[in-house]
Amino acid sequence: MKKVIQGSLLALGAGITLAACGNSATEGEVRIAYFPNLTHISTIVALENDYFEEAFGEDARFTTMTVPDGAQFMEAMSANEIDIGTVGPVPAMNTYTRNPSHSIIAGAVNGGAVIMARADSGVESVADLAGRNVAIPTIGSTQDIMLRKELADAGVDADDINFVPQAPADTSILFSQGDADAAATQEPWGSFLADNLDAAFLVDADEFAWGEDSTNTVVTASHEFLEINEDLARAYLRAHTEAVEFVANNPDEAAQIFVDHIQRETGNELDYDEIRLSLERLFPTVDVNEQVLQEMAAISEEAGQMASTDIDGLVDL
Repeated sequence: MKKVIQGSLLALGAGITLAACGNSATEGEVRIAYFPNLTHISTIVALENDYFEEAFGEDARFTTMTVPDGAQFMEAMSANEIDIGTVGPVPAMNTYTRNPSHSIIAGAVNGGAVIMARADSGVESVADLAGRNVAIPTIGSTQDIMLRKELADAGVDADDINFVPQAPADTSILFSQGDADAAATQEPWGSFLADNLDAAFLVDADEFAWGEDSTNTVVTASHEFLEINEDLARAYLRAHTEAVEFVANNPDEAAQIFVDHIQRETGNELDYDEIRLSLERLFPTVDVNEQVLQEMAAISEEAGQMASTDIDGLVDL
């Protein structure tokens, strides 16, 4: 029988802090967090295929929690609400420079992000984004940093862009109302904009920022958890690796698992064909390109989002 309790931070109000019920890591317990997003499909597959349950064994107890964004994930980890899970590399780096109490211990997904142009925007190249409204998930998100690299490569000053933070699922509202000319977003929302609003893929996943080396999602764990439950951390990585390989080798089944999981956990009905197509823009991996992370950190610092680029020790595979 599964020893798992599913929770969520999605319903928490903006004024509620996680630290109020913080706890230390507990021997024999694993508290996992992830986003209900396609780029976190490895965690979802590991849950649904019982890889975690099998890897942890009968004596361990594990719980899961969904979070809406990287800021809340890292806040939860800093407040000892969670032990391990998948998150974007930029929030993990940003928090590390202020509180180096966690490590990235594996990759999960590269790519999976695109730049979309609204059908009637007149935007035909990255250079055309100068002076435009461009939607991003949040300021300081991984897609924000990837967009800044893309702009720099095209000779566009990021100060000439109006960044519009918007939850990826709601970017279609901005497009419909003409309030955003483009969006740097993650899949499947790029495909959704293309299918439903005739938006164009201005920059596809294999070319966006660092292309297939663009680190999108990583496994991050607190140092306290790693010290107390090293065996369980290694068990997590075995399950995670199995899930990454499953997604890479069985995309049809993985897409259906994701659709079913999201419908059950959130009530949202996703289009299978759209998800399956979106998976073509994700590159599952357990590897981490530290050079890409260092470049991300430099871009974040230049944008005033990180006080330092010193992330030595963050990656511990």
